[in-house]
Amino acid sequence: MAPDDASPLLVWAEDGSPRSGRFGDVYFSKDDGLAETRAVFLQGCGLPDAWSGRSAFTVGELGFGTGLNIVALLDLWRRTRPDGGRLKVFSIEGFPLTREEAARALAAWPELAETAAGLLAVWPAGTPGFHRLDLPQWGATIDLAVGDARWALEQWSGAADAWFLDGFSPALNPGMWSPEILALVAGRSAPGARLATFTVAGAVRRGLSEHGFTVEKKPGHGRKRERLEARMAGQTPPKPAPHVAVVGAGIAGAAVTRALIAEGARVTVIEAERAGAGASGFPASLVTPRLDAGDALIAGFHAQALERAGDLYRALPGAVVAEGVLQLEQAPRDAVRFDKIAAQDLWPEGAMQRLDAAACTERLGEPTPRGGLMMAQALAVRSDAILEPWLAGAERVAGRVTRLEPMAEGWRVCGEGDTVLAEADAVVLAAGWGSAQLAPDLPLSPVAGQADWIEGQTASAPLVPAAWGGYAAPTGRGMLFGATHDRGVDTPEASDEASARNRATLGAALPRRAAEAANAPAGAHGRRAAVRATTPDRLPLCGALAEGLYALTGLGSRGFCVAPLLGEHLAAILTARPSPLTAEAARRLDPRRWTPQPTSDGDVDSLGSSASVT
Repeated sequence: MAPDDASPLLVWAEDGSPRSGRFGDVYFSKDDGLAETRAVFLQGCGLPDAWSGRSAFTVGELGFGTGLNIVALLDLWRRTRPDGGRLKVFSIEGFPLTREEAARALAAWPELAETAAGLLAVWPAGTPGFHRLDLPQWGATIDLAVGDARWALEQWSGAADAWFLDGFSPALNPGMWSPEILALVAGRSAPGARLATFTVAGAVRRGLSEHGFTVEKKPGHGRKRERLEARMAGQTPPKPAPHVAVVGAGIAGAAVTRALIAEGARVTVIEAERAGAGASGFPASLVTPRLDAGDALIAGFHAQALERAGDLYRALPGAVVAEGVLQLEQAPRDAVRFDKIAAQDLWPEGAMQRLDAAACTERLGEPTPRGGLMMAQALAVRSDAILEPWLAGAERVAGRVTRLEPMAEGWRVCGEGDTVLAEADAVVLAAGWGSAQLAPDLPLSPVAGQADWIEGQTASAPLVPAAWGGYAAPTGRGMLFGATHDRGVDTPEASDEASARNRATLGAALPRRAAEAANAPAGAHGRRAAVRATTPDRLPLCGALAEGLYALTGLGSRGFCVAPLLGEHLAAILTARPSPLTAEAARRLDPRRWTPQPTSDGDVDSLGSSASVT
């Protein structure tokens, strides 16, 4: 969408209230919008009583708007939150406000200032797709879908315990109240779900009734004579938090562990050596997306993953070494490809900036004949500042896993000599290439890689991290560069030959830094080799393999970019919470996409990827 296509065309009334020029309707009552929100939506959905004693509660909303409903919800949640309770919010907005516009609108309610500030601090860019907003200080998570309401509801995996239907009026915005939308709302409602809306339009009442809601008119608020409350039959049974064994303590295992603990699960992490002993253990890692000019779904997934990874890494002291990564052109076709990528509406304004050779020279601090793409959201991070904090709170078991054994309920994880390392409700394979030994049907291939680094006063890093086929990144103590890429090698050893290849790769793009590396004293050098796990379509494997058995592997060289989001996706599946991923993205990344699946008529179908690899 072009910027104007996604704008609400905001108009400010003389009394300071916002109005959508696109729909010709107000966002909230100028008389008392907060009281209306509390009466229509909070009280209309029986809050806070409805979440009393619940470990988790999910609210869905059509019409995020200024965020007033959600700020009022969060304010109530903060005051009445059940012990250890977690609030999940899913909201949809087709025409998002900017943070500045929302701040101006919410300033009308000083009593909500602290809560509003918390939401504004995580206010997302208005780019299309799903955005996860974390408020861990209040045990709350918001998934905001920017886009068409029907698309968003079709892509959401959750089941709401309460619904706020707050789109602009049916007369002015009929698409938000169509029979198809109401059917999707009903289909994504938990047993016993409550629903509230300001409108009493006949079509809305009939649509809700036809899809299983019992609908009642209630006295309205202010000048509105009536409003609606509705309820779905049934009751949501409590679900105890699972015990999950995570095999592997690299970035995949750490990401799953963090997300599971955040959802209240008990986690046992099993690692043969130590955290980061595999491909996640280098002094620094680049957090960069896969750039795809032809596959909108995969490009969108990586944009979402990069956004989420950045939010989580910035919350960890010392994790981010540098912000912004310069991707240099390698071939003539890259210039056209980078132009297309920079123009994608997936990225916030300024996040993908095209640079000519002179600008790249200035950023790198040494001459280069190449243009490039400055990825402002990409990062260089230190794994040792990420893995241990994310693994904290888990039980740690040392041992090499040799076998997984299903039990009547759950799984047994066995080590050498048939030692029982753990028994758990579920197991997540997150051991990179090591996952292939435990699940040999996974379409994984090994790619060995060695990276080198120099440390100390003799080491200077580029002014920004850079990638061009090779890469150079600051570590906080020097410069990391590499890496070799040896397909089919699964037991690599660091070697002088691989170091020479890395220096040659560095010299092809950054000769000044290559000279520093070559002339650094012996004691300043370091090197390490490890194995990446890759897949035929270069996409991760994330999802269920069997009942209670899951995988997060095949991350290739994008582990630090995609693992945080995918860890939350797996944690959502395991704890029956809403996933931050769209249903379509989850399907494309499902590890069973390479395996024929039985269909209802007894034939087989494949979840196979239709991606074009670029």
